[in-house]
Amino acid sequence: MNDIDWGFYRTFLAVLRLGSLSAAARELGITQPTVGRHIDALEQAVGCQLFTRSQQGLLPTEPAVALKPYAENLAATTAAMQRLASGEFGKVQGTVRISASDVIGVEVLPPILAALQDEHPGLELELSLSDSLEDLLRREADIAVRMTSPAQDALVARHIGGIPLGLHAHRRYVERHGLPGHAGELSRHRLIGFDRRTAFVRTAAERIRAASPTFPALEDIRWSYRSDSNLAQLAAIRAGAGIGICQVGIARREPDLVRVLPDLFELPLDTWVAMHENLKSSPRWRVTFDALVKGLLEYVRG
Repeated sequence: MNDIDWGFYRTFLAVLRLGSLSAAARELGITQPTVGRHIDALEQAVGCQLFTRSQQGLLPTEPAVALKPYAENLAATTAAMQRLASGEFGKVQGTVRISASDVIGVEVLPPILAALQDEHPGLELELSLSDSLEDLLRREADIAVRMTSPAQDALVARHIGGIPLGLHAHRRYVERHGLPGHAGELSRHRLIGFDRRTAFVRTAAERIRAASPTFPALEDIRWSYRSDSNLAQLAAIRAGAGIGICQVGIARREPDLVRVLPDLFELPLDTWVAMHENLKSSPRWRVTFDALVKGLLEYVRG
C-alpha cells in the first residue's frame, strides 16, 4: 500500500467522477489502456474490485466509495504542494487558488484580480467557482470568499460585511409590466427564484419575513422562472424574464436594472475572506488576501 503511485489515485478519482475509462483518459491526457492499467494496479494493491460495469457506465463499489475521501485528501495535498513549489519564497509570485461563489467569481472578483496581477505579474491565479465551502484546512483552496463565518480556529479571517441583495428587474420588463407598488402586488408579476428549497433559501426567506412581515411567505410565492444557479437567475433578470434577487452593487453598474420595492426588501449577504493561518507569512498569499479584502470592502461601500 505504501508503494502505490499517486497517479493511480488521480486516475481513480477521474474514473469515479466521469464514469468511464475513455472519459477519464481524455481528461487526464493519457490513453484508455493506461487508465485501465492504473485501475487494475490499484485494485490489486487494495485487494478488492473498485468498479462494476453497467449500462450507465462504471459504477463504484462499496470499497471505492470508502476510498474516495482519502484519494481526495491526497489530491488536495498534492495540488497544495504544487502551488507551494510554484513560487520562490520571499517573492510575490507563484500560484494562488481562490474559492468563491459563482456570482462573486464572475461579477465581482475579475477587476480586483486583474489589478492584483497588474501589480504583481508573477502571480498565477486559480479561481474555483462553487457555492460549496471548499475546505481550507485540507488546502483544497488557499483563500476563500465565503458567505458564512469561518468556524475553524486555524484560519485567518476578515469580515467584509453584508453585501446587500435587492429585488431587481430589467427596464424592458418594467416597461411591459410596470412595477409593484407593494408586496401584495408581487403575485401579479413573473418572479425568478430557486428551484429547490435548500437550507440557504429557507434561512433567507425567514430573514426577509422577519425584516419585512408583509413580504409573501416562501410557499405562497409562484416562481415563473426557477434555477438553482445564481448566475442563471442573474442572466434571466438581465434578459427581462421577471423580477429576481440581485446584488445591489452589480445592479448599480447597469442602468437598465431597476430596483424593485427598495424600502421593503434588502437582504445583507454576510461575507468573509479566509485563509489558513500557515499562509499568512508568505508574501503571495498575504498580498492576495489583502487585495481581496480591500477590493471587496470597496465593492460593499459602493
